[in-house]
Amino acid sequence: QDRGIHGKQWYQRRVREKVVIAGCVSQGAPETKFIEGLSVVGVQQIDRVVEVVEETFKGHSVRLFGQKKEGVKKLGGASLHLPKIRKNPLIEIIAINTGCLNQCTYCKTKHARGELGSYPIADIVERGAQSFAEGVREVWMTSEDTGAYGRDIGVTLPDLLYEFVEIIPEGCMLRLGMTNPPYILDYLEDMAKILSHPRVYSFLHVPVQAASDTVLEDMKREYTCAEFSRVVDFLREKVPGITIATDIICGFPTETEEDFEETLQLIEKYKFPSLFINQFFPRPGTPAARMKKIPADKVKLRTKKASEIFQKQFPYTHKLGEVQEILVTEIATDNKHYVGHNKFYDQVLVPKIEGYMGRTLTVKITDTGKHYLRGQVIEEGEIQNIPSSYSNPNQVAFSLNPYTMVQNIKSRSSVWSFLTVLVVGVMFQMLYILYRNLRWR
Repeated sequence: QDRGIHGKQWYQRRVREKVVIAGCVSQGAPETKFIEGLSVVGVQQIDRVVEVVEETFKGHSVRLFGQKKEGVKKLGGASLHLPKIRKNPLIEIIAINTGCLNQCTYCKTKHARGELGSYPIADIVERGAQSFAEGVREVWMTSEDTGAYGRDIGVTLPDLLYEFVEIIPEGCMLRLGMTNPPYILDYLEDMAKILSHPRVYSFLHVPVQAASDTVLEDMKREYTCAEFSRVVDFLREKVPGITIATDIICGFPTETEEDFEETLQLIEKYKFPSLFINQFFPRPGTPAARMKKIPADKVKLRTKKASEIFQKQFPYTHKLGEVQEILVTEIATDNKHYVGHNKFYDQVLVPKIEGYMGRTLTVKITDTGKHYLRGQVIEEGEIQNIPSSYSNPNQVAFSLNPYTMVQNIKSRSSVWSFLTVLVVGVMFQMLYILYRNLRWR
């Protein structure tokens, strides 16, 4: 992030601090002046970050840009079995592949990530199972393009997902990441089945970028607007209520007013609950950066038009009064609510009450906004025991307190506890009577 640090300020900071840079930008443009002389960890070398930091503290400049390979074949990257400290202990993020198969003219990521490299199914499933065992309630599968997963190793995304859903515990959920349209057209039926699974969010992020086939061809997106529409229409029919999120780019160099009007019509038609609106930015070294640019004021105007249409659409109004189950995993930005998600990954706000976090709750929708729903908890869903290193889900608590015993027998799992205490009590009483009789003799 070189925009906020310039000239003298940047160099003064470099004198005071040891700096290690990681991520796509440094890998894609290693000769950039602002990282000159700094240590850099490449996108596939994250497992060596400790080594790089130690060498940097010694005053050395280390740069690791190599790719993980098995012979001549590119691998997914660093091992999925590395230890991890999660930002949110309830959410595990698993990168299933790196790189992509596209050659988009505006994208810099390909320069950094390279060609497609997928992790084996067994490694991903094992990482998922381990995460759930550690108390995770939600897994996010991510990559530059999840739909392309496995094409380099002879498997497909449905092959992975059919195996993965088998290890998702009750009360836990899976969220799929972004996929480009070409790579799920071949198995839409399978994707519809998977997205209908009770432990998979009915949510998919499918970027369209533009609705004009001419612009899509100039972008080298490898699909038409009709093919994108086929994906959306099919999934909406087969997975009722599904949330489809998408992206658009305003002001691509070859986009005419007529081209942009087609994009506006697409927004009007589908009323996407989630729409990411981006202004074209020329990434250095990309083919699109060499194209003649559209004046900035025109690009801003197009962005404004798209935003106005999107902001007038309220996709959740019809859900007012519905009763839904949500999984609570986050704290809202106002720090006054918890955030849960329903089956369609809609954001549902509930009161920030101790004990809600990590649970499945039943709520009634009492209010809706542009980007959220508000829920009133009417019944707590079944609380799932979360395995951890410090708790035993099979442990039974015993109490001789009569009130506690009565409360316990309200749940089926506590009946044996009550009977055990009863029998033990009777046995002690019998032994005491026998002891008294023997003593008086």
